[in-house]
Amino acid sequence: MTGLTGGRITQLVRHPIKSAGYEPVADAVLTEGAAFPFDRIWAVAHAAARLSEPVTWASKLQFLRGWGSADLMAVSCQSDPRTAQVTLGHPRRPTASFCLDDPADAARLIEWLRPLWPENRPEPTRVVRVPGQALTDQDQPLISINSVASLADLSTRLGKPLSVHRFRGNIWVEGWAPWAELDLVGNEITVGEARLRIEEPIGRCRATGANPETGEQDVDTMGALEAHYGHTDFGVFARVVSGGRIAVGDEVR
Repeated sequence: MTGLTGGRITQLVRHPIKSAGYEPVADAVLTEGAAFPFDRIWAVAHAAARLSEPVTWASKLQFLRGWGSADLMAVSCQSDPRTAQVTLGHPRRPTASFCLDDPADAARLIEWLRPLWPENRPEPTRVVRVPGQALTDQDQPLISINSVASLADLSTRLGKPLSVHRFRGNIWVEGWAPWAELDLVGNEITVGEARLRIEEPIGRCRATGANPETGEQDVDTMGALEAHYGHTDFGVFARVVSGGRIAVGDEVR
């Protein structure tokens, strides 16, 4: 595991609504066996979704996602976990606030998102929340860890700077050698006060080709990953084995 000394958290990001809004935060308290706090609490199902009743975790195919609409990747967010309120922004939509546990506000969110979702895809129909279950792409409570050095290396290969928000990660680490994080699979690391076990690489999709400032597909990240590295992985998934507070600037060991 060369190239893994001297790591520090440079960014923490949560995404209260699956595929609809990124929100940098200064700190977070991780809990053993849980996903990143207030991350993917809600998801917006479309008309063709096949959901159980009562709703449980469901695959990403049932929900609006960046793969289906580059415009969604440009949604930014501010949230208040105490009130379950989120405020969303977008370069082509008015800024609006929603209390998503209120059915009327959930309906307003669907109308706010509708212009950002292609008309030739099943329309957005309902906001879903599963108490105690993050609606991540995995049915397990995993946290994503990414390296800014790997992002810089990929940016150089592509000839343009790439935003961290293309990759919808939770923890961004500086100080590692490029791609050294992939060697961590099967090992444990300490992040701030918490301890995490690295489970597997993160396989990526074409949503990462969308610019989070414009909502337009402007780069072939998947092609670049395959051409330059022989895979389409970026970042790693981790499980919290011992909880605690983490903050921007904390050491990663």
